[in-house]
Amino acid sequence: MKKRFVNSSRVAPAGRSSKNTRGNKYSQPMGPVRMFNIEGLTHQCKGVARADDGKVTFIEGALPKETVSAQVVKSNRRFDEAKLIDIEQPSPDRVSPPCIHYDSCGGCSFQHLSVEQQRASKKQWLQGQLRKVCEPSDLILLADSPLAYRRRARLSVRVIDGKLLLGFRGHASNKIVSIDNCIVLTPKLQLAFTALKTALFQDKELSQISGKLGHIELLEDDSGVSVLFRLTATLDTEVQEKWLNWSLQQHLELYWQQVGQDRAIVAPTSLRHYHIEELMLSYHPQDFIQVNAQMNAKMVDQAMAWLDPNKDDVILDLFCGVGNFSLPLAKRAKQVVGVEVQASMVAAGTNNAKANGLDNLSFIAADLTQATNKDIGSLGVTKILLDPPRAGAFEFLPSIVKLKPKRILYVSCDAATLARDAEYLLDKGYRVKCGAMMDMFPQTAHLETILLFSRKTGK
Repeated sequence: MKKRFVNSSRVAPAGRSSKNTRGNKYSQPMGPVRMFNIEGLTHQCKGVARADDGKVTFIEGALPKETVSAQVVKSNRRFDEAKLIDIEQPSPDRVSPPCIHYDSCGGCSFQHLSVEQQRASKKQWLQGQLRKVCEPSDLILLADSPLAYRRRARLSVRVIDGKLLLGFRGHASNKIVSIDNCIVLTPKLQLAFTALKTALFQDKELSQISGKLGHIELLEDDSGVSVLFRLTATLDTEVQEKWLNWSLQQHLELYWQQVGQDRAIVAPTSLRHYHIEELMLSYHPQDFIQVNAQMNAKMVDQAMAWLDPNKDDVILDLFCGVGNFSLPLAKRAKQVVGVEVQASMVAAGTNNAKANGLDNLSFIAADLTQATNKDIGSLGVTKILLDPPRAGAFEFLPSIVKLKPKRILYVSCDAATLARDAEYLLDKGYRVKCGAMMDMFPQTAHLETILLFSRKTGK
Protein backbone atom coordinates (compact mmCIF):
# COMPACT_ATOMS: atom_id res chain seq x y z
CA MET A 1 0.00 0.00 0.00
CA LYS A 2 1.21 3.50 -0.80
CA LYS A 3 2.57 5.46 2.14
CA ARG A 4 0.32 8.06 3.70
CA PHE A 5 2.01 11.10 5.16
CA VAL A 6 1.07 12.55 8.52
CA ASN A 7 -2.06 14.67 8.10
CA SER A 8 -1.34 14.80 4.35
CA SER A 9 1.54 17.23 4.95
CA ARG A 10 5.09 16.87 3.67
CA VAL A 11 7.23 14.71 5.96
CA ALA A 12 10.86 15.59 6.61
CA PRO A 13 13.72 13.28 5.60
CA ALA A 14 15.47 11.35 8.35
CA GLY A 15 17.48 13.57 10.67
CA ARG A 16 15.53 16.73 9.88
CA SER A 17 12.43 18.16 11.52
CA SER A 18 9.11 18.55 9.74
CA LYS A 19 7.54 21.96 10.27
CA ASN A 20 4.18 20.64 9.13
CA THR A 21 3.96 17.69 11.49
CA ARG A 22 1.42 18.25 14.26
CA GLY A 23 2.94 18.66 17.68
CA ASN A 24 6.51 19.14 16.44
CA LYS A 25 8.47 20.31 19.51
CA TYR A 26 11.98 19.26 18.57
CA SER A 27 14.14 21.23 16.14
CA GLN A 28 16.85 18.55 16.00
CA PRO A 29 15.38 15.05 16.36
CA MET A 30 17.84 12.42 17.57
CA GLY A 31 18.28 8.76 16.76
CA PRO A 32 17.68 6.70 13.64
CA VAL A 33 14.32 6.30 11.94
CA ARG A 34 12.74 3.01 13.06
CA MET A 35 9.61 1.06 12.33
CA PHE A 36 6.95 0.72 15.04
CA ASN A 37 3.75 -1.29 15.33
CA ILE A 38 1.17 0.73 17.24
CA GLU A 39 -0.75 -1.30 19.81
CA GLY A 40 -2.69 1.28 21.80
CA LEU A 41 -3.56 4.91 22.39
CA THR A 42 -3.02 7.11 25.45
CA HIS A 43 -5.68 9.49 26.77
CA GLN A 44 -3.60 12.28 25.17
CA CYS A 45 -3.99 10.58 21.78
CA LYS A 46 -0.42 9.33 21.49
CA GLY A 47 0.19 6.01 19.80
CA VAL A 48 1.73 3.32 22.01
CA ALA A 49 4.37 0.91 20.67
CA ARG A 50 6.05 -1.73 22.80
CA ALA A 51 9.53 -3.18 22.20
CA ASP A 52 10.47 -6.80 22.82
CA ASP A 53 12.00 -5.83 26.15
CA GLY A 54 8.74 -4.19 27.20
CA LYS A 55 9.87 -0.60 26.88
CA VAL A 56 7.14 1.71 25.60
CA THR A 57 7.45 4.38 22.93
CA PHE A 58 4.85 7.14 22.66
CA ILE A 59 4.32 8.54 19.17
CA GLU A 60 2.06 11.51 18.71
CA GLY A 61 -0.15 11.26 15.63
CA ALA A 62 0.07 7.47 15.37
CA LEU A 63 -3.01 5.27 15.80
CA PRO A 64 -3.60 1.67 16.90
CA LYS A 65 -3.21 -0.97 14.16
CA GLU A 66 -0.76 1.22 12.26
CA THR A 67 2.80 0.53 11.17
CA VAL A 68 4.78 3.76 11.23
CA SER A 69 8.29 5.05 10.93
CA ALA A 70 9.32 7.40 13.70
CA GLN A 71 12.38 8.97 15.27
CA VAL A 72 13.09 8.83 19.01
CA VAL A 73 13.58 12.39 20.20
CA LYS A 74 13.51 11.87 23.96
CA SER A 75 14.61 8.78 25.84
CA ASN A 76 13.82 7.93 29.44
CA ARG A 77 14.52 4.86 31.51
CA ARG A 78 10.92 3.63 31.34
CA PHE A 79 9.72 5.04 28.01
CA ASP A 80 10.71 6.91 24.87
CA GLU A 81 9.01 9.68 22.93
CA ALA A 82 9.23 9.65 19.14
CA LYS A 83 8.30 11.96 16.28
CA LEU A 84 6.13 10.47 13.58
CA ILE A 85 7.81 10.44 10.16
CA ASP A 86 5.70 8.24 7.86
CA ILE A 87 2.59 6.09 8.14
CA GLU A 88 3.51 2.88 6.32
CA GLN A 89 0.24 1.06 7.03
CA PRO A 90 -2.65 3.33 8.06
CA SER A 91 -5.37 2.41 10.51
CA PRO A 92 -8.84 1.77 9.05
CA ASP A 93 -10.05 4.27 11.66
CA ARG A 94 -7.83 7.11 10.42
CA VAL A 95 -9.71 10.01 8.82
CA SER A 96 -8.70 13.33 7.32
CA PRO A 97 -9.05 16.03 10.00
CA PRO A 98 -12.00 18.24 9.02
CA CYS A 99 -10.41 21.40 10.46
CA ILE A 100 -7.91 23.32 8.31
CA HIS A 101 -6.09 24.47 11.46
CA TYR A 102 -5.71 21.01 12.98
CA ASP A 103 -1.95 20.70 12.39
CA SER A 104 -1.17 23.76 14.49
CA CYS A 105 -4.12 24.57 16.79
CA GLY A 106 -4.04 23.06 20.26
CA GLY A 107 -7.79 22.95 20.76
CA CYS A 108 -8.45 19.47 19.38
CA SER A 109 -6.28 16.34 19.38
CA PHE A 110 -8.54 13.54 18.07
CA GLN A 111 -9.72 14.76 14.67
CA HIS A 112 -7.58 12.26 12.74
CA LEU A 113 -9.50 9.42 14.40
CA SER A 114 -13.07 8.48 13.51
CA VAL A 115 -15.68 9.69 15.99
CA GLU A 116 -16.70 6.13 16.85
CA GLN A 117 -13.12 5.22 17.71
CA GLN A 118 -12.58 8.47 19.59
CA ARG A 119 -15.36 7.46 21.94
CA ALA A 120 -14.28 3.83 22.12
CA SER A 121 -10.73 4.90 22.99
CA LYS A 122 -11.89 7.30 25.69
CA LYS A 123 -14.18 4.68 27.19
CA GLN A 124 -11.41 2.08 27.17
CA TRP A 125 -9.05 4.50 28.93
CA LEU A 126 -11.76 5.38 31.48
CA GLN A 127 -12.40 1.71 32.17
CA GLY A 128 -8.69 1.33 32.87
CA GLN A 129 -8.78 4.19 35.35
CA LEU A 130 -11.83 2.77 37.12
CA ARG A 131 -10.84 -0.92 36.96
CA LYS A 132 -10.62 -1.15 40.76
CA VAL A 133 -14.06 0.31 41.42
CA CYS A 134 -16.42 -0.96 38.71
CA GLU A 135 -16.81 -3.40 35.85
CA PRO A 136 -16.59 -2.30 32.19
CA SER A 137 -20.22 -3.35 31.76
CA ASP A 138 -21.22 -0.79 34.41
CA LEU A 139 -20.37 2.10 32.05
CA ILE A 140 -22.66 3.28 29.27
CA LEU A 141 -21.91 5.99 26.71
CA LEU A 142 -23.64 9.37 26.54
CA ALA A 143 -22.87 11.31 23.36
CA ASP A 144 -24.27 13.85 20.92
CA SER A 145 -23.08 15.85 17.91
CA PRO A 146 -19.28 15.66 17.37
CA LEU A 147 -19.10 19.13 15.77
CA ALA A 148 -20.63 22.62 16.27
CA TYR A 149 -21.33 21.93 19.93
CA ARG A 150 -19.25 24.44 21.86
CA ARG A 151 -21.27 27.40 23.14
CA ARG A 152 -18.40 29.12 24.93
CA ALA A 153 -14.85 29.95 23.83
CA ARG A 154 -11.96 32.06 25.03
CA LEU A 155 -9.94 33.65 22.25
CA SER A 156 -6.32 34.60 22.70
CA VAL A 157 -5.24 37.99 21.34
CA ARG A 158 -1.77 39.34 20.74
CA VAL A 159 -0.09 41.97 18.59
CA ILE A 160 3.43 40.96 17.48
CA ASP A 161 5.49 43.31 15.31
CA GLY A 162 2.35 45.20 14.43
CA LYS A 163 0.52 42.03 13.35
CA LEU A 164 -2.67 41.00 15.12
CA LEU A 165 -3.10 37.34 16.07
CA LEU A 166 -6.58 36.12 17.07
CA GLY A 167 -7.28 32.48 17.81
CA PHE A 168 -6.22 29.71 20.18
CA ARG A 169 -3.00 28.50 21.75
CA GLY A 170 -0.92 26.22 19.56
CA HIS A 171 -0.45 22.54 20.24
CA ALA A 172 2.09 22.05 23.07
CA SER A 173 2.94 25.73 22.76
CA ASN A 174 2.12 29.18 24.12
CA LYS A 175 2.11 30.61 20.62
CA ILE A 176 -1.20 31.89 19.28
CA VAL A 177 -2.54 30.22 16.17
CA SER A 178 -4.60 32.75 14.22
CA ILE A 179 -7.67 30.97 12.88
CA ASP A 180 -10.35 31.67 10.29
CA ASN A 181 -13.00 29.38 11.71
CA CYS A 182 -13.51 26.73 14.40
CA ILE A 183 -15.68 23.75 13.52
CA VAL A 184 -16.51 22.86 17.13
CA LEU A 185 -18.08 26.27 17.82
CA THR A 186 -21.85 26.56 17.48
CA PRO A 187 -22.90 28.18 14.18
CA LYS A 188 -23.94 31.40 15.93
CA LEU A 189 -20.60 31.66 17.74
CA GLN A 190 -18.81 31.08 14.44
CA LEU A 191 -20.74 33.96 12.89
CA ALA A 192 -19.84 36.15 15.86
CA PHE A 193 -16.18 35.17 15.53
CA THR A 194 -16.16 36.05 11.83
CA ALA A 195 -17.77 39.44 12.50
CA LEU A 196 -15.33 40.10 15.34
CA LYS A 197 -12.30 39.22 13.25
CA THR A 198 -13.50 41.43 10.41
CA ALA A 199 -13.91 44.36 12.81
CA LEU A 200 -10.49 43.89 14.41
CA PHE A 201 -8.62 43.34 11.16
CA GLN A 202 -10.37 45.73 8.79
CA ASP A 203 -11.79 48.65 10.80
CA LYS A 204 -9.09 51.14 11.80
CA GLU A 205 -11.15 52.72 14.56
CA LEU A 206 -12.31 49.46 16.12
CA SER A 207 -8.84 47.88 15.84
CA GLN A 208 -7.49 50.46 18.31
CA ILE A 209 -8.55 48.02 21.01
CA SER A 210 -6.17 45.29 19.80
CA GLY A 211 -3.11 46.09 21.91
CA LYS A 212 -5.20 46.53 25.05
CA LEU A 213 -6.88 43.12 25.12
CA GLY A 214 -5.98 40.23 27.41
CA HIS A 215 -8.50 37.86 25.86
CA ILE A 216 -11.98 37.75 24.35
CA GLU A 217 -14.79 35.46 25.48
CA LEU A 218 -17.61 34.35 23.19
CA LEU A 219 -20.78 32.91 24.71
CA GLU A 220 -24.10 31.65 23.38
CA ASP A 221 -27.14 30.75 25.46
CA ASP A 222 -30.86 31.36 25.43
CA SER A 223 -30.17 35.10 25.82
CA GLY A 224 -28.39 35.13 22.47
CA VAL A 225 -24.68 35.65 21.75
CA SER A 226 -22.31 37.83 23.76
CA VAL A 227 -18.75 39.08 23.51
CA LEU A 228 -16.65 39.94 26.56
CA PHE A 229 -13.45 41.99 26.29
CA ARG A 230 -10.90 41.72 29.09
CA LEU A 231 -8.85 44.90 28.95
CA THR A 232 -5.22 45.18 30.02
CA ALA A 233 -5.12 48.97 29.60
CA THR A 234 -7.62 51.79 29.76
CA LEU A 235 -9.58 52.25 26.56
CA ASP A 236 -10.85 55.61 25.33
CA THR A 237 -14.55 56.14 25.91
CA GLU A 238 -14.98 57.01 22.23
CA VAL A 239 -13.61 53.61 21.15
CA GLN A 240 -15.83 51.83 23.65
CA GLU A 241 -18.84 53.65 22.20
CA LYS A 242 -17.88 52.55 18.71
CA TRP A 243 -17.70 48.94 19.90
CA LEU A 244 -21.08 49.32 21.57
CA ASN A 245 -22.56 50.50 18.27
CA TRP A 246 -20.89 47.56 16.52
CA SER A 247 -22.39 45.08 18.98
CA LEU A 248 -25.86 46.57 18.48
CA GLN A 249 -25.49 46.22 14.70
CA GLN A 250 -24.40 42.59 15.14
CA HIS A 251 -27.19 41.87 17.66
CA LEU A 252 -24.62 40.89 20.27
CA GLU A 253 -24.44 41.67 23.99
CA LEU A 254 -21.14 43.37 24.87
CA TYR A 255 -19.42 43.14 28.26
CA TRP A 256 -16.25 44.82 29.52
CA GLN A 257 -13.83 43.56 32.16
CA GLN A 258 -11.92 46.72 32.88
CA VAL A 259 -8.33 46.99 34.12
CA GLY A 260 -8.09 45.97 37.78
CA GLN A 261 -11.47 44.21 37.84
CA ASP A 262 -11.68 40.53 38.77
CA ARG A 263 -14.86 40.23 36.73
CA ALA A 264 -17.00 42.35 34.48
CA ILE A 265 -19.54 44.51 36.27
CA VAL A 266 -22.91 43.33 34.99
CA ALA A 267 -26.30 44.80 35.87
CA PRO A 268 -29.05 42.35 36.93
CA THR A 269 -30.92 43.20 33.73
CA SER A 270 -27.89 42.13 31.65
CA LEU A 271 -27.35 38.69 33.18
CA ARG A 272 -27.26 35.67 30.88
CA HIS A 273 -29.70 32.76 31.05
CA TYR A 274 -30.34 29.26 29.73
CA HIS A 275 -33.04 26.66 30.27
CA ILE A 276 -32.93 23.14 31.62
CA GLU A 277 -36.19 21.17 31.88
CA GLU A 278 -38.11 24.41 31.18
CA LEU A 279 -36.46 26.00 34.22
CA MET A 280 -34.61 29.26 33.58
CA LEU A 281 -31.17 29.69 35.13
CA SER A 282 -29.69 33.19 35.19
CA TYR A 283 -25.96 33.72 35.67
CA HIS A 284 -23.10 36.19 35.29
CA PRO A 285 -21.42 35.83 31.87
CA GLN A 286 -18.21 34.66 33.54
CA ASP A 287 -19.87 32.10 35.82
CA PHE A 288 -19.27 28.43 35.01
CA ILE A 289 -21.75 26.62 32.80
CA GLN A 290 -21.23 23.48 30.72
CA VAL A 291 -20.03 24.44 27.24
CA ASN A 292 -21.98 21.66 25.52
CA ALA A 293 -25.69 22.44 25.91
CA GLN A 294 -26.97 19.21 24.33
CA MET A 295 -24.73 17.03 26.48
CA ASN A 296 -25.60 19.04 29.56
CA ALA A 297 -29.29 18.27 28.99
CA LYS A 298 -28.51 14.56 28.57
CA MET A 299 -26.35 14.60 31.70
CA VAL A 300 -29.08 16.19 33.80
CA ASP A 301 -31.67 13.72 32.47
CA GLN A 302 -29.39 10.80 33.36
CA ALA A 303 -28.67 12.21 36.80
CA MET A 304 -32.39 12.52 37.55
CA ALA A 305 -33.06 8.98 36.33
CA TRP A 306 -30.28 7.42 38.40
CA LEU A 307 -30.55 9.46 41.58
CA ASP A 308 -34.35 9.04 41.35
CA PRO A 309 -35.37 11.91 43.65
CA ASN A 310 -38.82 11.70 45.22
CA LYS A 311 -40.99 13.68 47.64
CA ASP A 312 -39.42 11.98 50.66
CA ASP A 313 -35.84 12.92 49.71
CA VAL A 314 -33.62 15.59 51.22
CA ILE A 315 -30.79 16.10 48.76
CA LEU A 316 -27.46 17.92 48.94
CA ASP A 317 -26.10 19.31 45.68
CA LEU A 318 -22.41 19.94 46.30
CA PHE A 319 -20.31 22.23 44.06
CA CYS A 320 -23.70 23.30 42.73
CA GLY A 321 -22.81 26.43 40.74
CA VAL A 322 -25.92 28.43 39.86
CA GLY A 323 -28.18 25.38 40.19
CA ASN A 324 -27.75 23.30 37.03
CA PHE A 325 -28.71 20.16 38.98
CA SER A 326 -30.30 21.83 42.02
CA LEU A 327 -33.34 23.20 40.24
CA PRO A 328 -34.32 19.96 38.45
CA LEU A 329 -33.78 18.08 41.74
CA ALA A 330 -36.03 20.53 43.59
CA LYS A 331 -38.86 19.82 41.13
CA ARG A 332 -38.90 16.24 42.39
CA ALA A 333 -37.54 16.18 45.97
CA LYS A 334 -38.86 17.24 49.35
CA GLN A 335 -35.91 19.56 49.99
CA VAL A 336 -32.67 20.45 48.19
CA VAL A 337 -29.69 22.38 49.55
CA GLY A 338 -27.05 23.60 47.12
CA VAL A 339 -23.53 24.24 48.40
CA GLU A 340 -21.03 26.37 46.48
CA VAL A 341 -17.88 28.25 47.51
CA GLN A 342 -18.35 31.28 45.24
CA ALA A 343 -20.69 33.75 46.91
CA SER A 344 -21.85 35.30 43.63
CA MET A 345 -22.99 31.91 42.35
CA VAL A 346 -24.78 31.22 45.65
CA ALA A 347 -26.64 34.51 45.15
CA ALA A 348 -27.44 33.55 41.56
CA GLY A 349 -28.72 30.15 42.67
CA THR A 350 -30.89 31.75 45.34
CA ASN A 351 -32.38 34.11 42.78
CA ASN A 352 -32.95 31.23 40.37
CA ALA A 353 -34.86 29.28 43.03
CA LYS A 354 -37.10 32.28 43.69
CA ALA A 355 -37.63 33.04 40.00
CA ASN A 356 -38.74 29.46 39.37
CA GLY A 357 -40.99 29.26 42.43
CA LEU A 358 -38.94 26.55 44.15
CA ASP A 359 -39.37 27.32 47.86
CA ASN A 360 -37.92 23.92 48.81
CA LEU A 361 -34.50 24.92 47.42
CA SER A 362 -31.85 26.90 49.30
CA PHE A 363 -28.18 27.67 48.74
CA ILE A 364 -25.30 28.12 51.17
CA ALA A 365 -21.68 29.21 50.70
CA ALA A 366 -19.00 26.81 51.96
CA ASP A 367 -15.49 25.74 51.00
CA LEU A 368 -15.87 22.08 50.17
CA THR A 369 -12.13 21.47 50.26
CA GLN A 370 -12.57 21.65 54.03
CA ALA A 371 -14.85 19.93 56.51
CA THR A 372 -17.83 22.24 56.60
CA ASN A 373 -18.95 24.06 59.73
CA LYS A 374 -22.43 24.41 58.29
CA ASP A 375 -25.10 22.44 60.14
CA ILE A 376 -26.07 19.96 57.46
CA GLY A 377 -26.11 16.92 59.71
CA SER A 378 -29.56 17.80 61.06
CA LEU A 379 -31.16 17.97 57.61
CA GLY A 380 -31.78 14.24 57.35
CA VAL A 381 -29.99 13.99 53.99
CA THR A 382 -31.02 10.92 51.98
CA LYS A 383 -29.11 11.50 48.71
CA ILE A 384 -26.17 13.56 47.49
CA LEU A 385 -25.08 14.85 44.11
CA LEU A 386 -21.59 16.29 43.71
CA ASP A 387 -19.86 17.82 40.71
CA PRO A 388 -16.39 18.89 41.92
CA PRO A 389 -13.54 20.50 39.95
CA ARG A 390 -10.61 18.43 38.67
CA ALA A 391 -9.08 18.11 42.14
CA GLY A 392 -12.05 16.00 43.21
CA ALA A 393 -13.77 15.98 46.60
CA PHE A 394 -11.50 13.85 48.76
CA GLU A 395 -11.30 16.33 51.67
CA PHE A 396 -15.08 16.46 51.97
CA LEU A 397 -15.81 12.76 51.56
CA PRO A 398 -15.65 12.00 55.32
CA SER A 399 -18.40 14.58 55.87
CA ILE A 400 -20.46 12.93 53.13
CA VAL A 401 -20.02 9.45 54.59
CA LYS A 402 -21.11 10.64 58.06
CA LEU A 403 -24.47 11.64 56.59
CA LYS A 404 -25.04 8.05 55.38
CA PRO A 405 -26.92 8.97 52.21
CA LYS A 406 -28.64 6.09 50.42
CA ARG A 407 -27.27 7.20 47.06
CA ILE A 408 -24.40 9.38 45.87
CA LEU A 409 -24.20 10.63 42.31
CA TYR A 410 -20.67 11.75 41.43
CA VAL A 411 -20.06 13.84 38.29
CA SER A 412 -16.37 14.12 37.44
CA CYS A 413 -14.19 15.91 34.89
CA ASP A 414 -11.04 14.03 35.98
CA ALA A 415 -11.02 10.24 35.94
CA ALA A 416 -7.92 9.92 38.13
CA THR A 417 -9.37 11.85 41.08
CA LEU A 418 -12.70 10.12 40.56
CA ALA A 419 -11.00 6.73 40.87
CA ARG A 420 -9.28 7.85 44.07
CA ASP A 421 -12.51 9.17 45.60
CA ALA A 422 -14.48 6.11 44.47
CA GLU A 423 -12.05 3.78 46.24
CA TYR A 424 -12.63 5.73 49.45
CA LEU A 425 -16.41 5.42 49.12
CA LEU A 426 -16.16 1.69 48.41
CA ASP A 427 -14.05 1.28 51.51
CA LYS A 428 -16.75 3.06 53.52
CA GLY A 429 -19.57 0.76 52.50
CA TYR A 430 -20.71 1.96 49.09
CA ARG A 431 -20.74 0.21 45.74
CA VAL A 432 -20.92 1.47 42.16
CA LYS A 433 -24.37 0.75 40.82
CA CYS A 434 -23.92 2.20 37.31
CA GLY A 435 -22.04 4.87 35.40
CA ALA A 436 -21.51 6.64 32.11
CA MET A 437 -18.70 8.03 30.03
CA MET A 438 -19.94 11.36 28.70
CA ASP A 439 -18.37 12.68 25.50
CA MET A 440 -18.79 16.29 26.59
CA PHE A 441 -15.90 17.54 24.44
CA PRO A 442 -15.76 15.64 21.10
CA GLN A 443 -12.56 15.89 19.03
CA THR A 444 -10.56 16.42 22.24
CA ALA A 445 -9.02 14.10 24.81
CA HIS A 446 -11.30 15.39 27.57
CA LEU A 447 -14.25 13.45 28.94
CA GLU A 448 -16.68 13.58 31.83
CA THR A 449 -17.88 10.70 33.95
CA ILE A 450 -20.93 10.07 36.08
CA LEU A 451 -21.05 7.30 38.71
CA LEU A 452 -23.94 6.29 40.92
CA PHE A 453 -23.04 4.83 44.33
CA SER A 454 -25.47 3.06 46.63
CA ARG A 455 -24.93 2.28 50.29
CA LYS A 456 -24.73 -1.39 51.11
CA THR A 457 -27.43 -2.76 53.38
CA GLY A 458 -26.48 -2.56 57.04
CA LYS A 459 -23.71 -0.01 56.49
